[in-house]
Amino acid sequence: MNIKKNVIVITGGAGGIGQACARTFKDQPLIITDYSQDLVDKTVKQLSDEGFEVTGISCDITNKEDIKKLTQFVSKTGTLKSLIHTAGVSGSAKDLKKVYTIDLVATELLIDAFYELAEKDTVAVLMSSMMAHTVPANKAYDEALANPQSADSFDTVCQHVNNNADTMYNFVKRGVQLLMLKNAEKWGAKGARIVTVSPGVIETPMALKASEEHPERMKMLKQATPLKRNGQPEEIADVVHFLVSDAARFITSTDILVDGGVLQNIKKML
Repeated sequence: MNIKKNVIVITGGAGGIGQACARTFKDQPLIITDYSQDLVDKTVKQLSDEGFEVTGISCDITNKEDIKKLTQFVSKTGTLKSLIHTAGVSGSAKDLKKVYTIDLVATELLIDAFYELAEKDTVAVLMSSMMAHTVPANKAYDEALANPQSADSFDTVCQHVNNNADTMYNFVKRGVQLLMLKNAEKWGAKGARIVTVSPGVIETPMALKASEEHPERMKMLKQATPLKRNGQPEEIADVVHFLVSDAARFITSTDILVDGGVLQNIKKML
């Protein structure tokens, strides 16, 4: 591969949204990463068979040394065009610390590591969630969410989530948005952009699992959605592709909500 080529790095690349994002970049080399090398290899083979220029490497995104291996792999492959960070877990993990670490701490680790590779026109796209918008701004926890590696940050946030992993998920996804805002000036000084995307209910394996665990809630959300349906991974991927493209060259330091309009009705219910 030509070292000068711009590469697209996708975390959670073996997942539903990650794979959908990959398929929108037929014209650029891809690097797929996920927690399992077997999943990475299967995804790379599938995309290669479809004609994509793609390589992959497993990475534990909660581990700084693993992230270092990933960034070194990226550096050897080409120039960073975009980090598309889709990896994460939902509240169904039932573990507050796991949700906090994978969805928020790891996001900061990736932002910091990939900043070193960022150049003019590099774009970081981070997955948040529409549920982040249900958590109001509050100094009592926002400082902790914006600094998730601080010693007392997890304990501080835990005081506000009622020992509920789903609520923790909502809070840490707000934290992802706060990390994006916190890093916008720093990335902007390089001519690079950083944004978040907040999906609504998207029919991925994770969402289907949630449907099995909370069927009434998922049915209620669909009925409350003005478009009267759930979203598809491709509908998030199309937005991500736009944000990475030069057509979005003046869009940074903001969140894009892609929820079919349901958030307005969720807020009324709450």
